[in-house]
Amino acid sequence: MRRQQSRYITAFIAAALLAVTGCAGQGDGSSGPDGKGKPSRTAGPARSGGATPAGEPTGAPGGASAGDGTLPGMPTAAQARSRLAGLKVAPSGSMTGYSRDKFPHWAEQGDSCNTRETVLARDGKGVKRDAECRAVSGTWVSAYDGKTFAKASGLDIDHTVPLANAWRSGASGWTQEKRKAFANDLTHPQLLSVSAVSNRSKGDQGPDAWQPPLRSDWCAYGRAWTSVKSTYGLTVTAAEKTMLGRMLDTCGS
Repeated sequence: MRRQQSRYITAFIAAALLAVTGCAGQGDGSSGPDGKGKPSRTAGPARSGGATPAGEPTGAPGGASAGDGTLPGMPTAAQARSRLAGLKVAPSGSMTGYSRDKFPHWAEQGDSCNTRETVLARDGKGVKRDAECRAVSGTWVSAYDGKTFAKASGLDIDHTVPLANAWRSGASGWTQEKRKAFANDLTHPQLLSVSAVSNRSKGDQGPDAWQPPLRSDWCAYGRAWTSVKSTYGLTVTAAEKTMLGRMLDTCGS
């Protein structure tokens, strides 16, 4: 009997250690070339009414993506065309003084959860998180290249208008608080879960230099980019504005 009890205790301890190791092994995938996402601790989506128990699904049933136009604050094609016409055209500004530290992210969103995990829960299907708010499973489709992921470690949270691009187009004159709001904006179509490969290929380039590999995403990408630049009063270059117009032309009527 004692030997049998000893075996049960040993098996229980081994299972507990395995569970802890599995949670600790989750990466955050939040790294990028232009200061848009150096590695940071992942947390979970903001919640109201208390924390969701570990393992329960979070996020919208169908997720959100640029491709289907469900990102928050996404304008219609007609609205985007009107906003594009009103954007100020100016040469790209200097990078002097730029630092990603001047765009603090990811911000805490409550219940020990940060912006990154809030976006992961919003964009994925069946997202589950652990007791520390980290997304441990779910399904995500990267709007930029159509790749599907079952682990958050393969995803970056892209800033539609990259931080460095924003700096060159007006953000250098903002307060630190405004730059923090920009880097963690959950109200406008500024943040999106995409494949790390596509995010790092994009870097800090504007639409004139980089476009989503999937042409079917051009309409939504153009709408989102135009919306963010208009909302924050950022300038566009002549080439950038021309390409945005081409992207919006793919929306049809």
